[in-house]
Amino acid sequence: MQKAIEKVNVLMEALPYIKRFRGKMVVIKYGGSIIANEERKKDIVQDIVFMSLVGIRPYLVHGGGPAISEAMKAAGKSPSFVNGLRVTDEETLNIVGRILTEINEELVHLIEEAGGDAIGYDGRQMGFLRAKKLSDDLGHVGEVVEFDDRLPLIRRDESVVVPVIAPMGLGENGELLNMNADDVAAEIASGEPAEKLVLVTDVPGIMTKPEEKESLIPTLEVEKLDEMIAGEVISGGMIPKVRACVRALRSGVKKAHIVDGNISHALLLEIFTDKGIGTEIVK
Repeated sequence: MQKAIEKVNVLMEALPYIKRFRGKMVVIKYGGSIIANEERKKDIVQDIVFMSLVGIRPYLVHGGGPAISEAMKAAGKSPSFVNGLRVTDEETLNIVGRILTEINEELVHLIEEAGGDAIGYDGRQMGFLRAKKLSDDLGHVGEVVEFDDRLPLIRRDESVVVPVIAPMGLGENGELLNMNADDVAAEIASGEPAEKLVLVTDVPGIMTKPEEKESLIPTLEVEKLDEMIAGEVISGGMIPKVRACVRALRSGVKKAHIVDGNISHALLLEIFTDKGIGTEIVK
């Protein structure tokens, strides 16, 4: 009986959050090394299906960096990055497209297998994500210029269908461009704007001492982030994630979250519990 009561208490804790976010758009970016963890992948998918079934409108943007790097090495190519962006020549672009398509199709399948409904998108479909090329030094790499939210099955009234979005877009001349998934998620979140942008990664969140989990900062105001980057409290791979959060918040997104996807059901714990588990960034 006690276990049953505890389950009811969990549901009651989630109820006000379900009511608050019902009908609202939540953009989730899922990538990094955590995307290769099969058990946690199923957790993330189940969380997203739960959100869609209670009336929240999740958009899932995925990366594929580690898998792309492994595929490049298998093809005899050495991955190269400039300021966190993958240098993408023609051969690398083909590898990126193949790996992202495989990941996209797998996530759509897993969502449907878990009882949800999903549809996959990438930049090769009707100019869904329009981009501009960044520089010749980076090759086929772009940044998002516009996100077309008028496509079928992504309308605001289609709350049950989960768009699963690969970070590839079409440039001004119709060329395919590889893009940073954090930036794509921030752009999509900024469009409506979304209620939340959630970056699911492989670290607990923003910490004052990266090697100490106890130094996790539960809540941060967006104005403090530039200072923390300048003071190297935030550094390395966390910088593009934080800047994506800043961009989204300054475009009208209400809150941004950075959470550890290594924790089982990280999304539900962050969104539907009083304490949360990661770093919440607010205006």
